Amino acid sequence: MSTTRDAATQIPAALTARIQALASHSAPAPKLSEAQESDLIERIKAELVRQNAVMIVHFYVDAALQKLADETGGRVSDSLDMAAFGAAHPAETLVVCGVRFMGETAKILSPQKRVLMPTLNAECSLDLGCPADEFTAFCDAYPDRTVVVYANTSAAVKARADWVVTSSNALQIVGHLKEQGEKIIWAPDRHLGRYIQEQTGADMLLWQADCVVHNEFAGEALIDLKRQHPDAAVLVHPESPKAVVELADVVGSTSQLIRAAHDLPNEELIVATDNGIFYKMQQAVPHKTLIEAPTGDGSHCVSCAHCPWMAMNGLQAVYDALVSPEGHEILVHESVRVKAVQSLDRMLAFSRAQGLVAARQ
Repeated sequence: MSTTRDAATQIPAALTARIQALASHSAPAPKLSEAQESDLIERIKAELVRQNAVMIVHFYVDAALQKLADETGGRVSDSLDMAAFGAAHPAETLVVCGVRFMGETAKILSPQKRVLMPTLNAECSLDLGCPADEFTAFCDAYPDRTVVVYANTSAAVKARADWVVTSSNALQIVGHLKEQGEKIIWAPDRHLGRYIQEQTGADMLLWQADCVVHNEFAGEALIDLKRQHPDAAVLVHPESPKAVVELADVVGSTSQLIRAAHDLPNEELIVATDNGIFYKMQQAVPHKTLIEAPTGDGSHCVSCAHCPWMAMNGLQAVYDALVSPEGHEILVHESVRVKAVQSLDRMLAFSRAQGLVAARQ
């Protein structure tokens, strides 16, 4: 990003090209036979017990991993609850299935624990789209603003922030800051930032980055799909473009969308978020029909409604991480961690006070 003005007005073409190239070249976890899956599941269960380990899994990863986490006393959730669960759980080892910033967050909050991931190459386009050096320079140019960053960022970016937020608590936290008269720097997701700005009226300077999954949902195509399913409710994650958000019946985080699917009377639901959510959402509403929201014309999408880096998580990789942790362990330099934990602790304390996560026992 060549200037601080650029950072608030556009995404550099070279950075976009790099992110899309990384996404296109990521390799999904290999398909396994039923016998291979069954064998790996039993081996993983044994290792979890032997190593006093617990699985913490995001809604967007493969259904087999979500099922295994449920069966072994782990957690399947969104990034806010994943962070809180990992910090509170007594396990010595946390196996975080998702993308790298989630593993870093777990390590920041639980430095005494070993944090493993199926692959350290599972990136996030929002993290990649907010390089720490450029973001620090951007913040330094506006010293009168409170720095609020989305959880989908590196440990180094969190260390520069005053607050970390997730899509579950961003509206409440930004609304609180507005009430305090704070002016805000927001990073990195431009769509979520715009949505929060519109909902709260806060004075926000928006960093420009987006999610390769949610950015591809398309308003015109969604209108056509709604015509085909006139009685369907539309559930949208706020990382989606404005044209898609404006068509939503419910806008919310992954956990909020699953609750809405259960609470709404509609028998058909059009869902504009990563299709990995369908496993848990369908469990919540087994009698309802879930319909994937369209991504443009469907022929040139980078993600096609599923994060290519989330797809790298698989049973074999989880087992490999447990038995050969070298190359799977998340490490965060202590000088970065002690700064980053302040913004994360501030988020968790606020969220507990507001009842957004359970109070620490």
